[in-house]
Amino acid sequence: MVLRLIQRLWGGLQPGANSYRQSRRVYSLQHQAQVTGEMMEALREVVGSANVSTAMAVRELHGKDESMHRCRPPDIVVWPQNMEQVSRLAEICYQHNVPMIPFGTGTGLEGGVGAIKGGICFNLSHMNRILDLNVEDFHVTVEPGATRKALNSYLRDSGLWFPVDPGADASLCGMAATSASGTNAVRYGTMRENVINLEVVLPDGRVLNTAGKDRRFRKTSAGYNLTSLFVGSEGTLGIITKAALRLYGTPESIVSAVCAFPSVQAAVDSTVQILQCGIPIARIEFLDDVMVGACNRFSSLQYTVLPTLFLEFHGSDQSVEEQVQQTEEITQTNGGSDFVWAKDQETRTKLWTARHNAWYAALALRPGCKGYATDVCVPLSKLPEIMVETKKDLVESQLTGPIVGHVGDGNFHCIMVLNPDDLEEVQRVKEFTDRLARRALALHGTCTGEHGIGLGKRKLLEEEIGEVGMETMRQLKATLDPKNLMNPGKVL
Repeated sequence: MVLRLIQRLWGGLQPGANSYRQSRRVYSLQHQAQVTGEMMEALREVVGSANVSTAMAVRELHGKDESMHRCRPPDIVVWPQNMEQVSRLAEICYQHNVPMIPFGTGTGLEGGVGAIKGGICFNLSHMNRILDLNVEDFHVTVEPGATRKALNSYLRDSGLWFPVDPGADASLCGMAATSASGTNAVRYGTMRENVINLEVVLPDGRVLNTAGKDRRFRKTSAGYNLTSLFVGSEGTLGIITKAALRLYGTPESIVSAVCAFPSVQAAVDSTVQILQCGIPIARIEFLDDVMVGACNRFSSLQYTVLPTLFLEFHGSDQSVEEQVQQTEEITQTNGGSDFVWAKDQETRTKLWTARHNAWYAALALRPGCKGYATDVCVPLSKLPEIMVETKKDLVESQLTGPIVGHVGDGNFHCIMVLNPDDLEEVQRVKEFTDRLARRALALHGTCTGEHGIGLGKRKLLEEEIGEVGMETMRQLKATLDPKNLMNPGKVL
């Protein structure tokens, strides 16, 4: 009963939905079509019996990501080995009216992999090749199972790297599907700016190359931007089977620093001023005092427990020195401390590992509790206002929600740590997150900067883009997926 109430509060379960209990868990019965024995045989003929599973333990692993949304297992999990198999599998699902759910590494935060209407989960992890590295063109093509860390390890001796870094070692095509970003977005952009071309299997099995087959230009004005249409589509329009990505030269010099401030306002004002001055900073991450304390305990650090900026500078030795000098002048004007430096690789790695482990550091504040990360993003000019108001709201609501964020692009997260058995606290968190999202919308921002819509933000999406925007999205969905088989129930 507690589970059902929580899921209704968070949008993961609609009132009145039929459900049943399997393996001591509650799952929905809102299937679109039953998987027949004939269909099972057809799937096995495509990928082999070893790459098809109906085991409950396997299905449960594929029915949940790292969000609070409950497990919604698929009927079957398949492991295709190449694009041709994905195409044939999609054609079979389309013929039998069975939903399809793409699965990368399961690191999403909005319930995007849950099979809320049953269906077939396409686990793409076996398709993990890195193809067509072209150093001269700063370009590489990857299959959907290739991860961010695997790509940068592959590139290590090439003088190039791929900078989009959401923290988790997510699959690169999964990052494209959610339009992920992360700590380097302030300088290098998000996945939307760094995907050149996509190979996509459409719901009926046809294969689309969004910018033309094997094309890898730096810019184009040829027709509609189909690549951007699929970046951020969250698996609702097709299955991405290949991505052509933009690469960058490895910086000659990299220096990181930490600077504490007397207030949230001072830290965020510094961020805005650094960017207004045109300093090409590579990373500028904010942690409030609660988050700094949590990271100190979790990652064995000794930073001053105050609102803090983690900064990183990339470039030549001379340009980095100039960036640091200008940035220090700005931070000291706002009452910032002297920089604590992280110049060598080992120290920098420890610093940014601590930042990426902020989620786990926050959860460690209340062992046994669960976490939910908000994801609003606002124009830079509105960042000081919303962060100060949000901090005040957290205190007044008596909630645990340390703040961490990519403030260089106006995006920040409150990591809400809550006891799921305390329904009064769950309700307070839900009310707080709704207020935060609507505060961002009122300031001309967005309810999600990088996590996506998934299951939990569908109502907020309607408020954000309006009736005409929603209708246009529904028309696009109906054109590409007329049977509503691609990851149904997400986004729209």
